[in-house]
Amino acid sequence: MTSAGRYHLLLATAGRSVQHGWWWNEDVARDKFRDWVGLYGGAMPGARVTLSDEESGVVLDAWPDQR
Repeated sequence: MTSAGRYHLLLATAGRSVQHGWWWNEDVARDKFRDWVGLYGGAMPGARVTLSDEESGVVLDAWPDQR
């Protein structure tokens, strides 16, 4: 595999990207999403975690939920 992966996880704070991750498997990416929310959600002020499907351009999940 030469590309990074279909599922992109982004951790941002204060409008700046802090950490990225890419996975080919959606289940693995969703597990990592939950891990990152647990690790950074309460420890990093203003943290935002977003999981996107890079192929379709759809945001699959985001924390905190801003609906």
